[in-house]
Amino acid sequence: MAKKRYVAVAGTIGAGKTSLVAWLEKRYGLVPFYEPNEGNPYLADFYSDMKAWAFHSQAFFLAHKLELHQALERSQVPAVIDRTIYEDAEIFAKNLYLQKYIDKRDWAVYQRLYEGIRRALRPPDVLIALTCSLAATKKRITRRGRAMESSIPDAYLRRLHKLYTQWFDTYDLGPIVRIDTTRLDYVEDLVDLIELEERMDKALRT
Repeated sequence: MAKKRYVAVAGTIGAGKTSLVAWLEKRYGLVPFYEPNEGNPYLADFYSDMKAWAFHSQAFFLAHKLELHQALERSQVPAVIDRTIYEDAEIFAKNLYLQKYIDKRDWAVYQRLYEGIRRALRPPDVLIALTCSLAATKKRITRRGRAMESSIPDAYLRRLHKLYTQWFDTYDLGPIVRIDTTRLDYVEDLVDLIELEERMDKALRT
């Protein structure tokens, strides 16, 4: 059993978040919290006119993820969350702003809302930050065979990698454990698994 009550797993597409969450659940008895499945009612509009609907779409995602974090805070059992509300703002919404799909006025409103939420929420006891190379990301996307992911441009993936690196470098809400999963196979490789167990035991049981 982990001593840490609230663990977060963060990382870009294909970094291994889902596999790690499943492993943490099995080894430490953490209850997993996943992104809500409810569809974003703005997505169809967003994909037809990104500049007009990017702000609305991201505001929905932020509100939706806030509900997940609130449910986690109400939980009385040790838990792990797969992708955090911080990533919605620090990575995905910021990416749209940098691409000029969200204008400065709307971005200022979004940031003001996000900062208020950020201050109000209890941060994770430990953030497990997963990274991997762009080549590894593309290989895993191909292996998973998800149609929606297979059409993602390399330029978009590179931007996500850059934004995740920047966020991890400046993360100040608590302890952070950074794991490069490019050559790490903790599902099938015993040596990698032992190394992961040692790092996680130290991070979660102290």
